[in-house]
Amino acid sequence: MKTIRWVIAHEPIDLFLRAAERFKAQVLEQTNGALDIEILSLTEYSNKYNNGEKVTKHDLLRLMEEGVVEASQMYTTWLGDWNKDMYALDMPFLFRDHDHADKVLEGEIGQSLLDGLKVQSPVQGLAFTYSGGYRVIPSEKELDTVAAFRGMNIRTSKSPVAVDTFKALGANVVDSVELEEMNEAHSAGIIDGGESTYVRVLPLKQAEQFGTVNDTAHSLFLTSIIVGKEFYAGLDENTQKVLKDAALDAARLERKESVEQIDGIVDQCKAQGIKIVKMAEDETVKFKQATAHLYDKYMTVFSDNIIKKIQDA
Repeated sequence: MKTIRWVIAHEPIDLFLRAAERFKAQVLEQTNGALDIEILSLTEYSNKYNNGEKVTKHDLLRLMEEGVVEASQMYTTWLGDWNKDMYALDMPFLFRDHDHADKVLEGEIGQSLLDGLKVQSPVQGLAFTYSGGYRVIPSEKELDTVAAFRGMNIRTSKSPVAVDTFKALGANVVDSVELEEMNEAHSAGIIDGGESTYVRVLPLKQAEQFGTVNDTAHSLFLTSIIVGKEFYAGLDENTQKVLKDAALDAARLERKESVEQIDGIVDQCKAQGIKIVKMAEDETVKFKQATAHLYDKYMTVFSDNIIKKIQDA
Protein backbone atom coordinates (compact mmCIF):
# COMPACT_ATOMS: atom_id res chain seq x y z
CA MET A 1 0.00 0.00 0.00
CA LYS A 2 1.27 3.46 -0.93
CA THR A 3 0.44 6.34 1.41
CA ILE A 4 -0.27 9.89 0.28
CA ARG A 5 0.39 12.51 2.95
CA TRP A 6 -2.25 15.25 2.88
CA VAL A 7 -1.21 18.16 5.10
CA ILE A 8 -3.90 20.62 6.20
CA ALA A 9 -2.23 23.99 6.39
CA HIS A 10 -5.07 26.47 6.91
CA GLU A 11 -7.63 27.36 9.55
CA PRO A 12 -10.32 26.50 10.48
CA ILE A 13 -9.08 22.94 10.14
CA ASP A 14 -12.56 21.34 10.21
CA LEU A 15 -13.48 22.96 6.91
CA PHE A 16 -10.52 21.38 5.14
CA LEU A 17 -10.63 18.14 7.13
CA ARG A 18 -14.02 17.11 5.75
CA ALA A 19 -12.82 17.53 2.16
CA ALA A 20 -9.68 15.52 2.89
CA GLU A 21 -11.65 12.72 4.53
CA ARG A 22 -14.07 12.57 1.61
CA PHE A 23 -11.12 12.36 -0.77
CA LYS A 24 -9.53 9.60 1.32
CA ALA A 25 -12.66 7.47 1.42
CA GLN A 26 -13.12 7.54 -2.34
CA VAL A 27 -9.46 6.85 -3.11
CA LEU A 28 -9.43 3.88 -0.76
CA GLU A 29 -12.56 2.49 -2.38
CA GLN A 30 -11.54 3.07 -5.99
CA THR A 31 -8.02 1.64 -5.56
CA ASN A 32 -9.15 -1.30 -3.39
CA GLY A 33 -6.87 -0.06 -0.65
CA ALA A 34 -3.75 0.17 -2.82
CA LEU A 35 -3.57 3.90 -2.01
CA ASP A 36 -4.13 5.33 1.45
CA ILE A 37 -4.34 8.96 2.55
CA GLU A 38 -2.69 10.08 5.77
CA ILE A 39 -4.33 13.33 6.85
CA LEU A 40 -2.09 15.51 9.00
CA SER A 41 -2.16 18.96 10.55
CA LEU A 42 1.01 21.01 10.32
CA THR A 43 1.84 20.12 13.92
CA GLU A 44 1.26 16.43 13.32
CA TYR A 45 3.44 16.51 10.23
CA SER A 46 6.18 18.37 12.09
CA ASN A 47 6.20 15.86 14.94
CA LYS A 48 6.07 12.76 12.77
CA TYR A 49 8.16 13.68 9.74
CA ASN A 50 10.24 16.75 10.60
CA ASN A 51 11.84 15.83 13.93
CA GLY A 52 9.47 18.14 15.75
CA GLU A 53 10.80 21.21 13.95
CA LYS A 54 7.95 23.60 13.17
CA VAL A 55 6.74 23.96 9.62
CA THR A 56 4.18 26.54 8.51
CA LYS A 57 1.75 26.87 5.64
CA HIS A 58 4.43 28.93 3.87
CA ASP A 59 6.60 25.81 3.71
CA LEU A 60 3.95 23.73 1.98
CA LEU A 61 4.91 24.17 -1.66
CA ARG A 62 8.56 23.52 -0.83
CA LEU A 63 7.61 20.31 0.96
CA MET A 64 5.54 19.24 -2.04
CA GLU A 65 8.39 20.05 -4.41
CA GLU A 66 10.69 17.92 -2.25
CA GLY A 67 8.19 15.06 -2.45
CA VAL A 68 7.72 14.71 1.31
CA VAL A 69 4.12 15.94 1.12
CA GLU A 70 1.93 14.70 -1.71
CA ALA A 71 -1.38 16.56 -1.32
CA SER A 72 -3.08 19.55 0.29
CA GLN A 73 -5.35 22.52 -0.33
CA MET A 74 -4.16 26.05 -0.95
CA TYR A 75 -5.73 29.48 -1.42
CA THR A 76 -5.96 30.46 -5.07
CA THR A 77 -4.62 33.87 -4.02
CA TRP A 78 -1.37 32.11 -3.07
CA LEU A 79 -1.34 29.98 -6.20
CA GLY A 80 -1.54 33.20 -8.18
CA ASP A 81 2.10 33.75 -7.30
CA TRP A 82 2.84 30.81 -9.63
CA ASN A 83 0.06 31.20 -12.17
CA LYS A 84 -1.12 34.82 -12.28
CA ASP A 85 -4.32 33.81 -14.04
CA MET A 86 -5.57 32.55 -10.66
CA TYR A 87 -5.88 36.19 -9.61
CA ALA A 88 -8.63 36.61 -12.18
CA LEU A 89 -10.92 34.67 -9.83
CA ASP A 90 -10.72 37.61 -7.38
CA MET A 91 -12.33 40.08 -9.76
CA PRO A 92 -15.15 41.94 -8.00
CA PHE A 93 -18.65 40.65 -8.75
CA LEU A 94 -17.28 38.26 -11.37
CA PHE A 95 -19.52 35.32 -10.49
CA ARG A 96 -23.25 35.83 -10.87
CA ASP A 97 -24.15 33.03 -8.46
CA HIS A 98 -23.01 29.59 -7.30
CA ASP A 99 -24.33 27.87 -10.42
CA HIS A 100 -22.22 30.18 -12.55
CA ALA A 101 -19.19 29.46 -10.35
CA ASP A 102 -19.75 25.69 -10.69
CA LYS A 103 -19.89 25.97 -14.47
CA VAL A 104 -16.62 27.91 -14.57
CA LEU A 105 -14.69 25.96 -11.94
CA GLU A 106 -15.67 22.53 -13.24
CA GLY A 107 -15.51 23.38 -16.94
CA GLU A 108 -12.77 24.11 -19.45
CA ILE A 109 -11.85 27.41 -17.81
CA GLY A 110 -11.29 25.85 -14.41
CA GLN A 111 -9.34 22.95 -15.89
CA SER A 112 -7.12 25.35 -17.79
CA LEU A 113 -6.33 27.22 -14.57
CA LEU A 114 -5.58 24.01 -12.70
CA ASP A 115 -3.35 22.68 -15.49
CA GLY A 116 -1.57 26.02 -15.70
CA LEU A 117 -0.13 25.49 -12.24
CA LYS A 118 2.12 22.64 -13.30
CA VAL A 119 3.89 24.80 -15.87
CA GLN A 120 5.56 27.08 -13.31
CA SER A 121 4.94 25.48 -9.91
CA PRO A 122 5.73 22.17 -8.22
CA VAL A 123 2.05 21.19 -8.03
CA GLN A 124 -0.84 20.01 -10.17
CA GLY A 125 -4.29 21.38 -9.40
CA LEU A 126 -7.10 18.82 -9.21
CA ALA A 127 -10.26 20.72 -8.23
CA PHE A 128 -11.55 24.00 -6.80
CA THR A 129 -13.04 24.29 -3.32
CA TYR A 130 -14.74 27.30 -1.76
CA SER A 131 -12.86 28.02 1.46
CA GLY A 132 -16.11 29.58 2.62
CA GLY A 133 -17.59 30.95 -0.58
CA TYR A 134 -18.40 34.63 -0.97
CA ARG A 135 -16.21 36.98 1.03
CA VAL A 136 -17.44 39.06 3.94
CA ILE A 137 -15.67 41.82 5.86
CA PRO A 138 -15.53 41.66 9.66
CA SER A 139 -14.91 45.24 10.80
CA GLU A 140 -15.28 47.58 13.73
CA LYS A 141 -17.99 49.58 12.00
CA GLU A 142 -20.87 49.07 9.60
CA LEU A 143 -19.84 49.27 5.95
CA ASP A 144 -23.29 49.68 4.46
CA THR A 145 -22.24 52.32 1.94
CA VAL A 146 -19.35 52.67 -0.47
CA ALA A 147 -18.42 55.96 1.22
CA ALA A 148 -17.94 54.12 4.53
CA PHE A 149 -14.82 52.40 3.17
CA ARG A 150 -12.95 55.65 2.63
CA GLY A 151 -9.99 55.90 4.99
CA MET A 152 -10.60 52.46 6.53
CA ASN A 153 -7.57 50.20 7.00
CA ILE A 154 -8.73 47.01 5.29
CA ARG A 155 -6.80 43.76 5.29
CA THR A 156 -6.71 41.85 1.99
CA SER A 157 -4.62 39.07 0.51
CA LYS A 158 -1.66 40.00 -1.68
CA SER A 159 -3.75 39.41 -4.79
CA PRO A 160 -3.31 42.57 -6.88
CA VAL A 161 -6.97 42.38 -7.83
CA ALA A 162 -8.06 42.36 -4.18
CA VAL A 163 -5.71 45.24 -3.38
CA ASP A 164 -7.01 47.31 -6.31
CA THR A 165 -10.63 46.56 -5.39
CA PHE A 166 -10.36 48.25 -2.01
CA LYS A 167 -8.14 51.05 -3.24
CA ALA A 168 -10.95 51.83 -5.66
CA LEU A 169 -13.24 52.31 -2.65
CA GLY A 170 -10.82 54.72 -1.01
CA ALA A 171 -9.65 52.28 1.67
CA ASN A 172 -6.09 51.98 2.92
CA VAL A 173 -5.08 48.45 1.96
CA VAL A 174 -3.04 46.27 4.32
CA ASP A 175 -1.84 43.14 2.52
CA SER A 176 0.83 42.12 5.03
CA VAL A 177 -1.52 40.55 7.59
CA GLU A 178 -2.43 36.86 7.43
CA LEU A 179 -6.10 35.93 7.45
CA GLU A 180 -5.56 34.06 10.70
CA GLU A 181 -3.86 37.09 12.28
CA MET A 182 -6.67 39.61 11.76
CA ASN A 183 -7.68 39.75 15.42
CA GLU A 184 -4.15 40.52 16.61
CA ALA A 185 -3.71 43.13 13.87
CA HIS A 186 -6.95 44.81 14.92
CA SER A 187 -5.95 44.85 18.57
CA ALA A 188 -2.64 46.43 17.56
CA GLY A 189 -4.45 49.15 15.58
CA ILE A 190 -3.08 47.97 12.25
CA ILE A 191 -6.42 47.19 10.60
CA ASP A 192 -10.05 48.24 11.05
CA GLY A 193 -11.41 45.24 9.18
CA GLY A 194 -10.54 42.70 6.54
CA GLU A 195 -11.66 40.10 4.07
CA SER A 196 -12.80 36.75 5.42
CA THR A 197 -15.69 34.30 4.94
CA TYR A 198 -18.66 33.26 7.06
CA VAL A 199 -17.16 29.87 7.88
CA ARG A 200 -14.21 31.60 9.58
CA VAL A 201 -15.83 34.42 11.54
CA LEU A 202 -16.85 32.23 14.49
CA PRO A 203 -14.06 29.60 14.67
CA LEU A 204 -11.40 32.31 14.38
CA LYS A 205 -13.35 34.62 16.73
CA GLN A 206 -13.34 37.37 14.11
CA ALA A 207 -17.00 38.24 14.70
CA GLU A 208 -16.34 38.61 18.41
CA GLN A 209 -13.24 40.73 17.82
CA PHE A 210 -14.72 43.14 15.30
CA GLY A 211 -18.39 43.16 16.32
CA THR A 212 -19.76 43.56 12.79
CA VAL A 213 -19.75 41.27 9.76
CA ASN A 214 -20.36 43.10 6.49
CA ASP A 215 -21.87 40.72 3.98
CA THR A 216 -20.54 42.34 0.81
CA ALA A 217 -20.27 39.13 -1.28
CA HIS A 218 -17.93 41.04 -3.59
CA SER A 219 -15.87 38.01 -4.62
CA LEU A 220 -15.42 34.30 -4.00
CA PHE A 221 -12.73 32.99 -1.68
CA LEU A 222 -11.43 29.87 -3.40
CA THR A 223 -8.91 27.16 -2.69
CA SER A 224 -7.63 24.33 -4.83
CA ILE A 225 -6.95 20.70 -4.01
CA ILE A 226 -3.37 20.20 -5.15
CA VAL A 227 -0.92 17.31 -5.48
CA GLY A 228 2.82 17.28 -6.08
CA LYS A 229 3.54 17.54 -9.80
CA GLU A 230 6.28 14.92 -9.89
CA PHE A 231 4.30 12.57 -7.68
CA TYR A 232 1.23 12.88 -9.91
CA ALA A 233 3.24 12.42 -13.11
CA GLY A 234 4.62 9.17 -11.74
CA LEU A 235 1.18 7.60 -11.38
CA ASP A 236 -0.46 5.55 -14.10
CA GLU A 237 -3.32 7.13 -16.02
CA ASN A 238 -6.02 5.20 -14.17
CA THR A 239 -4.71 6.23 -10.75
CA GLN A 240 -4.47 9.84 -11.88
CA LYS A 241 -8.14 9.65 -12.85
CA VAL A 242 -9.05 8.17 -9.46
CA LEU A 243 -7.36 11.08 -7.69
CA LYS A 244 -8.94 13.66 -9.97
CA ASP A 245 -12.43 12.18 -9.61
CA ALA A 246 -12.04 11.94 -5.82
CA ALA A 247 -10.88 15.56 -5.67
CA LEU A 248 -13.86 16.74 -7.69
CA ASP A 249 -16.25 14.77 -5.47
CA ALA A 250 -14.65 16.21 -2.31
CA ALA A 251 -14.70 19.71 -3.77
CA ARG A 252 -18.39 19.53 -4.64
CA LEU A 253 -19.20 18.41 -1.11
CA GLU A 254 -17.10 21.16 0.43
CA ARG A 255 -18.64 23.88 -1.74
CA LYS A 256 -22.13 22.63 -0.94
CA GLU A 257 -21.46 22.51 2.79
CA SER A 258 -19.90 25.98 2.79
CA VAL A 259 -23.08 27.45 1.34
CA GLU A 260 -25.41 25.43 3.58
CA GLN A 261 -23.63 26.55 6.75
CA ILE A 262 -24.15 30.26 6.18
CA ASP A 263 -27.70 30.63 7.52
CA GLY A 264 -26.76 28.89 10.74
CA ILE A 265 -23.64 31.03 11.15
CA VAL A 266 -25.67 34.20 10.62
CA ASP A 267 -28.15 33.06 13.29
CA GLN A 268 -25.33 32.33 15.74
CA CYS A 269 -23.76 35.73 15.12
CA LYS A 270 -27.05 37.51 15.74
CA ALA A 271 -27.63 35.49 18.92
CA GLN A 272 -24.22 36.71 20.15
CA GLY A 273 -25.05 40.33 19.39
CA ILE A 274 -22.88 40.46 16.28
CA LYS A 275 -24.25 42.81 13.61
CA ILE A 276 -24.76 41.37 10.13
CA VAL A 277 -24.80 44.18 7.60
CA LYS A 278 -25.73 44.07 3.93
CA MET A 279 -25.61 46.95 1.50
CA ALA A 280 -28.82 48.18 -0.03
CA GLU A 281 -29.10 47.40 -3.72
CA ASP A 282 -28.24 50.94 -4.79
CA GLU A 283 -25.02 50.87 -2.75
CA THR A 284 -24.05 47.53 -4.25
CA VAL A 285 -24.51 49.14 -7.65
CA LYS A 286 -22.15 51.93 -6.54
CA PHE A 287 -19.64 49.29 -5.38
CA LYS A 288 -19.77 47.69 -8.82
CA GLN A 289 -19.42 51.07 -10.53
CA ALA A 290 -16.46 52.06 -8.35
CA THR A 291 -14.58 48.90 -9.31
CA ALA A 292 -15.74 48.57 -12.92
CA HIS A 293 -12.52 50.13 -14.25
CA LEU A 294 -10.61 47.10 -12.95
CA TYR A 295 -12.10 45.09 -15.80
CA ASP A 296 -10.46 47.46 -18.27
CA LYS A 297 -7.18 47.26 -16.37
CA TYR A 298 -7.05 43.47 -16.08
CA MET A 299 -8.88 42.30 -19.21
CA THR A 300 -5.63 41.84 -21.13
CA VAL A 301 -3.39 41.05 -18.14
CA PHE A 302 -4.56 37.46 -17.80
CA SER A 303 -4.10 34.80 -20.44
CA ASP A 304 -6.51 33.66 -23.11
CA ASN A 305 -9.15 36.36 -22.49
CA ILE A 306 -10.10 34.50 -19.31
CA ILE A 307 -12.16 37.27 -17.67
CA LYS A 308 -14.42 37.57 -20.70
CA LYS A 309 -14.74 33.80 -20.90
CA ILE A 310 -15.81 33.61 -17.26
CA GLN A 311 -18.34 36.40 -17.76
CA ASP A 312 -19.79 34.65 -20.79
CA ALA A 313 -19.90 31.17 -19.25
